[in-house]
Amino acid sequence: MSGGTAVPAIAGRPRADVRRARPRGYLRRALPRARVHPVAYALFLGLAAGLLTLAGPGAGTADAASVCQGRPARTVAFATGELRLYRTRHYACALVLAKRPGAPRPMKVTLQPRGGRAAVVSGRSGRQAGPVTVHALNRCVRATATVSGRSTATGWILC
Repeated sequence: MSGGTAVPAIAGRPRADVRRARPRGYLRRALPRARVHPVAYALFLGLAAGLLTLAGPGAGTADAASVCQGRPARTVAFATGELRLYRTRHYACALVLAKRPGAPRPMKVTLQPRGGRAAVVSGRSGRQAGPVTVHALNRCVRATATVSGRSTATGWILC
């Protein structure tokens, strides 16, 4: 009984515990390529052009959204820019926009509540300076703005 026969291995079959490595581009070849029909492509381009036409040139202006919260309270235009003031029940907010955005230039905006310390934002910017916000519950505020050496100031407003 000691001389048993060994079972030979079957040639060409992998063993069950060894997995085959798949080639690198297997998944890319396995998925069929999506083909875009020329009529569908033309329809999509026409629809996109129509939506852009309906949106019009004024759809992307800066007036659509503001960085200050609240309702617009006052706008003061001057030679090189525009000072915009916004008001909520508790706060006042100000920012200055350049009349012609472009290269960075010195800009400054100041907002002061009556009886309080002025908040100042200054630096070099190409488009805007600010926003600057102060607590102004039941208080008047005054604001100043400077763009490229030209400035404007308000008296006590938003009382």
